[in-house]
Amino acid sequence: MSAQVNAASLNPRQKEILNHARIRGEVQVEQLAETFNVTPQTIRRDLNQLRELGLLHRVHGGAIVHDGVSNLGYEARRRISSEEKEVIAHCAAQLIPDDTSLFINIGTTTEQVARHLVSRVGLLVISNNINVVNTLRECETIQVMTAGGIVRREDGGIVGDATVDFIAQFKVDFAVVGASAIEEDGTVLDYDPREVRVAQAIIANARSVILVADSTKFERNAPMRITDISNIDYFVTDRMPAPAFTAICRERGVTLVIAARSGCNAMVDHRKRGD
Repeated sequence: MSAQVNAASLNPRQKEILNHARIRGEVQVEQLAETFNVTPQTIRRDLNQLRELGLLHRVHGGAIVHDGVSNLGYEARRRISSEEKEVIAHCAAQLIPDDTSLFINIGTTTEQVARHLVSRVGLLVISNNINVVNTLRECETIQVMTAGGIVRREDGGIVGDATVDFIAQFKVDFAVVGASAIEEDGTVLDYDPREVRVAQAIIANARSVILVADSTKFERNAPMRITDISNIDYFVTDRMPAPAFTAICRERGVTLVIAARSGCNAMVDHRKRGD
């Protein structure tokens, strides 16, 4: 399709699709086909046109809002790939034994991990995420500590220099961290520089780091570097990444865990950092 296409040429259905995407953060081909009573092929053509205009970014099975320098709103992020985040969280929680200490960072997927830990015993959970704290605070067999700092109104994340200083007091067994985007070269990215500094402190003060991120993160862009995948011990996601990225995980000793409702499949043998 010609690059001359502009927003004025959108038909009413395409405008409505774009509105759905802006509200929810993502749209799925099958759901849209049912909503508009058209074929999936028609919806795919609509999404492709919206992609060419730079209005949406195509991902497997649908599209997400085009971004680059600013993140989506909290509710939109929570809805994107919600089922995939659920199975990712289930598999990530299995990596964390009872009677251990851990950080849980900001993120909609990390919040799901917390929900899968509510019945665990002997955990010390340190978090800069108010939603995580609220999930775990009434669990009698889990001790919860909250980092100090600036509370972001939009998502309950706690950030700032005070948060970094608080995190630096600890050395825990595990860290559960998320990301807004992942490059094929292994760069892990986010948007808010304050959040990035906290994430870096969390990674530096954990013996094992678990990155939880669904496959749409490979389709997105973000401007701030958190870390390289080589500083991650386990990467839990919902689909096999591109061969080049899988090779990087293998070379850098990262255990790649593919999460599915049928189970959790570790694809790359794990080596401890520093081995």
